[in-house]
Amino acid sequence: MSEWCRRLCCRIAIAGGCVALVLSAPGLVFGASPLFAEAAARPEPDCSPRLPEGFRVSAASPAAASIEISRAAFGCAHELGLAFADDPGAISAVASQGIEGPLLLLGSGFNAALVSEIERLAPKRIVAAGIDEALLRYTLPAREVEQLPDAEGDDHRPEEASGRPVWIVGDDGLAAPLAAVARQIGVEVVAATGDLRALPPAARDAISGAAVVEVLADLDEDAVWQLDVVRRGTELPGGGLMLFGPDAANPGRRMVAAYGHPSTSALGVLGEQGPEAAADRLLGIAAGYGADGLAVLPAFEVIATVASAFAGADGDYSSETPKDVIRPWIEAAASRGVYVVLDLQPGRSGFLAQAKMYEEFLAMPHVGLALDPEWRLKPHQKHLAQIGTVDAAEINEVSDWLAGIVRRHSLPQKLLVVHQFRHSMITNRGQIDTPLELAVVIHMDGQGSLGAKYSTWNTLTAPDDAARYFWGWKNFYDEDFPTASPPQVLGLSPTPVFVSFQ
Repeated sequence: MSEWCRRLCCRIAIAGGCVALVLSAPGLVFGASPLFAEAAARPEPDCSPRLPEGFRVSAASPAAASIEISRAAFGCAHELGLAFADDPGAISAVASQGIEGPLLLLGSGFNAALVSEIERLAPKRIVAAGIDEALLRYTLPAREVEQLPDAEGDDHRPEEASGRPVWIVGDDGLAAPLAAVARQIGVEVVAATGDLRALPPAARDAISGAAVVEVLADLDEDAVWQLDVVRRGTELPGGGLMLFGPDAANPGRRMVAAYGHPSTSALGVLGEQGPEAAADRLLGIAAGYGADGLAVLPAFEVIATVASAFAGADGDYSSETPKDVIRPWIEAAASRGVYVVLDLQPGRSGFLAQAKMYEEFLAMPHVGLALDPEWRLKPHQKHLAQIGTVDAAEINEVSDWLAGIVRRHSLPQKLLVVHQFRHSMITNRGQIDTPLELAVVIHMDGQGSLGAKYSTWNTLTAPDDAARYFWGWKNFYDEDFPTASPPQVLGLSPTPVFVSFQ
């Protein structure tokens, strides 16, 4: 026997009913049975998704995006899902199966990129919905595919989304199907097609609670600071980040306020009791003002600076209320879900100079500002000798400063009220800015007979610029005759979103 034969023996071994050809040589053994045992003992590959840091979707279509995500996150897949990108019921049906692998979407059908990705992943299980079985057999002849009935709607959501990464996309058409794809890798998708502060609560919660937020859309300057507001998650009393919704036609809520000064009952109902009792009283005052379906938000309108008959040490004919007098009302309001409006009667001082005195309060999410031109004097004027007036330019100085506070502190939308009961009180009214950071309300605060007040309302709301603003109405308990009822106020056009009582 040759040296090779002596060193290498060939034999047939029968073991366990299986025939195995075993090649033996010094230090070398090949055999079917040992190899099979080794393969059986080898663990399954780990196909858990691992999304590269900083990954962004660049594909413009949901189908292409699903492949891009799969390639980036999955080295392999034991199972995967298939559905058409424009079939939300099918997407929901597949996503509801809890598949531990990617959900791949079809555009018009199977293309080379999709088939290649399926072959790369080499899944043992494929689950599909809404795809013709003949097409599946033709495209994937070597694979068994489970076909599911469509779900009724795309309402599948993870049980707990808190802390998940969030992708913000700028296209509703991409967001819906991409959301189901991204959930397979633990990512939430939010469509940003308008003001981010107006997103549904679930979307805002996902963004504010996300460990990482990736912006896949080209956001403008406004959307960038709005994202900061959503991320911070500080809401208004009553919830939300917008005071009155997207526009006057869909305001969502109405404020009902008690007006006055904390130290006296002579200037309004607010000062007739302390802050806690005033919050309780507001419940009765606000009754009936949600009859048209709007949510009612109670408010304190606190006179922060009071028009004075005397010049005072600073010569401005305005008495500034110390912050320590106002602070208990702001703190009580925060604990009771009440909004606060600081009202300025500046005399010969400017509105902006007085507003800056209360910046500490205006940096809070539940505090807004009101400007009362009736008490804005020109040099040498005195109160009650004439009705005061202010130009839009001065109001815009205040609104620009106040909007800056909103951005700087990532606050929800803030209220800016401008009182008016005569055209002459505001010159160039149509030039008043309405920045997105603020909800600007023109507040008709005249007193008298109901007929006279209706006439004033119709006059003030008639000009072309009226549609630029939200509108408010004031009720006087003693000076109106009679005081308007909730149905009478809600019957006005445009509908008031701010109703105050003095």
